[in-house]
Amino acid sequence: QMKTTFDPALAPIDAFASESPVDASRLTPEWLRSRFRQPADWTPEFPDEHRLRDTSRTPVPASVLVPLVVRDDALSLLLTQRTAHLHDHAGQISFPGGRIEESDASPEDAAFRETEEEIGLARSHVEVLGTLGEYVTVTAYRVTPVVGLVRPGFELAPNPQEVADVFEVPLAFLMNPANHRRHQLEAEGVVRQWFSMPYQDGAQQRFIWGATAGMLRNFYRFLMA
Repeated sequence: QMKTTFDPALAPIDAFASESPVDASRLTPEWLRSRFRQPADWTPEFPDEHRLRDTSRTPVPASVLVPLVVRDDALSLLLTQRTAHLHDHAGQISFPGGRIEESDASPEDAAFRETEEEIGLARSHVEVLGTLGEYVTVTAYRVTPVVGLVRPGFELAPNPQEVADVFEVPLAFLMNPANHRRHQLEAEGVVRQWFSMPYQDGAQQRFIWGATAGMLRNFYRFLMA
């Protein structure tokens, strides 16, 4: 079990700066629609963090929304900062989402329900493009990322019990490996790897890491295939 004093920002860094950024021509609603309609062959980079922890917990099905806001100049990604008192991933930056309930018809349905509960984003504002490969988190969730385009003009009502903040990051920033870092740390005989994508949001440093950054690395691989 990782100690609460663990600071992911202080671990050693390998950079990805030699990889090419996703070309701007691919970061458009039209190109993304066509890519999800006809995906190229691609391989998730790091799909299972769960095996790095000795746990008897069977991964729980979950889904998240990867909400790409269609702005005039370029797409941006809507992210949440979780409140500090939550049981899993407290205080971390994440996609809206959560576990799939029996009442959910599909991973998409679960992602929409959780997104409405967490930040008040109505599903009528979202056009689903498709899903990425499953990602198993170190906390034993088997997550399906549901990628969608969000029409502007939406209103948000973050749930203060779960969400401390909601913000946007330019998709071009997140799809540029110059901003991707791989970390590695050995703890109690287990080597753990994770990704981070720190973003300077005005005066605030947004440390995007762990499962969220891992799923964004997979999104990068999907777009570059």
